[in-house]
Parts: sequence; C-alpha cells; structure tokens
Amino acid sequence: MTVMTRALLPLLFLVMTVVPSLHSSIAIAECGAPATPVSTIQSTPHLTAGQQVTVEGVMTLDLRKPGGFDGFYLQQADDQTDRDPTTSEAIFVHTQKTSASRGQRTRVTGIVHQHYGLTSLTRISELSPCGAAPLPRPVPISLPWPGDQSPRQLESMRVTLNHPLVVTDTYNLGRYGELVLAPAVQPIPTQVLRPGPDAVALFETQNQQRLLLDDGLRKQHPRPVPYPPPGLSGSRTVRTGGRVETLTGVLDYRFGHWRIQPEAPPVFSHHDLRQPPPGRASGSNLRVMSLNLENYFNGDGKGQGFPATRGARARAQFDAQTARLVSAVRQADPDVLTVMELENDDDGPYGALVTLARALGEDWGFIESAALAGTDAIRVAILYRTDRLAPTGSPAGLLSGPFQRGNRPPLAQSFRRQGQPESLRVVAVHLKSKSCRNARTPEQDQHDGQGCFAPLRTEAAAALAAWLKALPIPAGHQGTLITGDLNSYAMEPPLTLLADRGYQDLVRAQHGKTTTSFRFHGRSGTLDYHLADPALLPRVKQAFLWGINAEEPRVLSALENKPASGDQSANTPWRSSDHNPVISDIAL
Repeated sequence: MTVMTRALLPLLFLVMTVVPSLHSSIAIAECGAPATPVSTIQSTPHLTAGQQVTVEGVMTLDLRKPGGFDGFYLQQADDQTDRDPTTSEAIFVHTQKTSASRGQRTRVTGIVHQHYGLTSLTRISELSPCGAAPLPRPVPISLPWPGDQSPRQLESMRVTLNHPLVVTDTYNLGRYGELVLAPAVQPIPTQVLRPGPDAVALFETQNQQRLLLDDGLRKQHPRPVPYPPPGLSGSRTVRTGGRVETLTGVLDYRFGHWRIQPEAPPVFSHHDLRQPPPGRASGSNLRVMSLNLENYFNGDGKGQGFPATRGARARAQFDAQTARLVSAVRQADPDVLTVMELENDDDGPYGALVTLARALGEDWGFIESAALAGTDAIRVAILYRTDRLAPTGSPAGLLSGPFQRGNRPPLAQSFRRQGQPESLRVVAVHLKSKSCRNARTPEQDQHDGQGCFAPLRTEAAAALAAWLKALPIPAGHQGTLITGDLNSYAMEPPLTLLADRGYQDLVRAQHGKTTTSFRFHGRSGTLDYHLADPALLPRVKQAFLWGINAEEPRVLSALENKPASGDQSANTPWRSSDHNPVISDIAL
C-alpha cells in the first residue's frame, strides 16, 4: 500500500459513514410529504389501476415470510382516515423488499393493480420506513355481513370478531391451512328444505355468511398444520362445530373468498369433543351398524397391488385404514355390520370382504353375495357376529331396473339371535352418487339442490320399496331395516318416497332433521340412514349417528397422502372414513 493510499483512508472512512446517514435523512425527510390517500385508490380502483401512486400509512401485517403472500398490508393511521365508512383505508403491498416492518409508518410508491379482486400496489419503486407508529384500531365485525353485502369497505383493514364463530369446514385445513367460519353450523339446504328455489336461496345466503380463517401462507401442505394452535395432531384436533372465540387480523380477499389473516393465534373452544359410542339401550338385544368404508380396496389381497384403483395408495395406508375401521366397529360392538364402498372383487380368500372379516376377528362372518354384487367397482356387504346371530334363509339381491347401472344392487338378509325364533331383515343399500361424471341430459344437475342423477336415485328408491314388498316373509319375521348410503339428503325425493311407503328415518325421529353423517363444502346433512318399516318401529329402542368421521379434518385420514402428524394412533376410530356410522338398538 502506497503512502498516498494510506493518506486517503481517513477520507474514505468519512465518506462511508456520512453517505448512509445522508441517505437516511433524505428518506425521513420525504416521510410526511403529500401522498395519495389509500381510500382514494380503494374508492376508484378501476380508474386508478395501472397508475403510479405514493401512499403513506402503518404496516399492520407482514406476510413477506417464507411461503407467505410476498407482501404486507398498509393502513392509514387513525387520524388520517377520510371518515367515510364506505371506503377501505388499507391496501396490500406486493413486494419482497425487506425495508420497514410491522408497526412502522411506511411510505410506498408503486403501481395500482387489481389481483383477482384484491386491490394492491405492485412494482414497488420506493419503500421507506418512517419510524414507529401505533397500529390502527381494529374494526369490530360480525356475521352475517350487514345487508348480506360484500365487506369491500373493510378490505385489507385490521378487524376483530365481536362474537364467536363456528367452524363449519375443515376440508382444506391440511392442504391450505384454511378453516371456514360462520355464525352457526350450516345444513345442506335439501336436508331441511325440499329441492327447489328456497333451497337454492338458502345456499346463496349461507355463502354470504362465511369467513375463512387463513394462515398467511400461499404454499400447500403447511407443516405443522396451523390450527388449532400450536398445530393439529391426532390427539389435538379441530372439529366442525368447534368455535373460534377470539380473532384479530386483516380482512383479506383471495381465491374468491373473504378471509382473515390472523396477527396472533386465534382462541378456540372445543365444545364438540370426541365421544365414545352410547351404550346399548335398555331392553335391546341386537345392534345394527352401517358404515360407508370410503373405498376399502385391498390391492391384490396378498399385501401387494398398491396403489389400488381406489382408496389406499400404499400398503401402510391400507393397514392404517383397516386398523381404524376395526377400532370403530369394536368400540360400537354391533351384531350386524352393513358396509358400502367395499371393493367389488369376490368372496374368495384374497377379496376385500374376507380381509375385513378377518381383521374384525374370529367371531365375525359375512354373507356370501358376490353373485349379487353387480358390475360396479364397489359393492355393499353384510357382516355379522357368528357367536350371536344366525342367518335365516338365503340372501336376496336386486340387479334389474335402476340397479343395472350407477346404483349398487341392494342386498337383503334375515337374522335371528342364537336360540330364538324371531328374525330381522337387514337391507344394505348404496344409491348413485351426486357426482356429475357421465351424466346424460336427463340426469344432469337441475340446479335445485340435488346434484346429478336425482331421477335415477328416486327411481331406485321406488324399485327398492317394491322389491322388499314382494320378498317372501320368513318365519318369525319382526320387520325390515333399510341401512346404508342413499346419497340423498333428508328432504330429497328418495327419502320422502320411502317415508310414503312406510319407512321411517330412525335417527331423524329421535334427534331431529339437523343431524350429520356427511359434510360437503362446509355444509352438513345425512346421506346415511336406518329406515324401519311399521312392523319394526315398536322394537327400536335407540338410533344415533356416531360423530367419528365427518367432524374430523380429512388430513387426519389414513388415506391422506401427506398426513398431519405421526401421533395419530392406528387403533383409533377417528377419521376412519368420511361418513359417520349409523347405529340402531333393537329388541328382537
């Protein structure tokens, strides 16, 4: 190093220390200069889109974290609002620039942009911190939105709940970190109303009464799953029907839904806790349980053949699915078990039915019915306790008419208790789903609340009733119990038609019409039933739905590709399927 260079070191040090200070002083001097009010942008976003603006406000929530939404929310200070309740005072700033932080007054220059309904600033050319500032006070909100109108005037602003909200949907909790909240649990419209305009109107009203609780992340499959804090696990769950008591955050609009991005963990209360099945009713001596198995496919039946065409994608998933189903059945302790969504292979040693029966234990047998199962990929089946019951007569199936396609053929079998002459006919049923795949013109969705294939299901219900009426009556016959998944909610024609034929919905008769065996898009209803004919009704002592599945997040399912936690025991009934089982106690 030359002498001249050494002589320049003090000067270089002076320049290096002064210039940053000068730059900071210039940035601070710009703070407080005239800027465009955020409310002006929000009141005319279609006019200001594409324009460059400079705004100044308080950063309320920072989502520039890894996996976040690449930006932050900026809101006018409370003393700088336009006092107009119809315009928002906040905006989303889309940037990964790292200067400024939450709780700082911040000056931003960028381009106004409409991003799928969310007004934002992008292509940020200036981002300057202006010192600490108090957060704007959160606006109290309640649902339903006033006048059932969109809360656009609160977009990107701090808000806080002024009353608890109920968790109505956990379907996307594991995939997107989302929960759907509403003032109360929302029924499927055709669970409580006949299909038609009133049901459609209720559906639209329900949509206006929803708010998503988000996790501030755009990445899929967050781990840990964020809710309930500090994270979902097999033993710490959030169930539909639980409540969010306290929640403060930013009101956001993304992916077609209003949502809150929380600034602190919400407070949950779990009044709808997991419950064991009720004990057998006094005076009963026979318990019937029915359950949709959620595609029970056993590969090649020898431990290989996965992924199966449906259901489990790996042997470990299938083993966990089996263990949970066995746990559910053993805890409920039925004498007869009817199942739906069982692989339609055969009754041989490698068939899915034999696999399930073996897993249940040596006291379990099944009705051989492969010849009555039809050609669909899935079938119904009947299993029973061989140490308690004996089949009476041969099984019967209906493979004609509407059961030639879509509707799985029903299976009927009579049973009597060991040493007793009285018998009960049990019928396993699984009607066509509401899915619109391959729906032809007459079977397509009529937009009345029923989905697709409604006429086919109604035709099947009529054929079922006529078939049962024509079956021979065995000695000691005490009545008929229709069990299974009718893929129809309580006020849809298949149920009303069967009611007209004398078959009473046992769960609804004892617990009302807002019971739940299945949830779809955050709405609850019954697809699964026990329907008793008039002869059997006096012998029914108890009927109920056991809430082990539909209330639980699907991410806890054994069939999930990305499980939430490793501590979900295999020997548990929780989320053993996506349908709740129906159970009836009968005095035979």
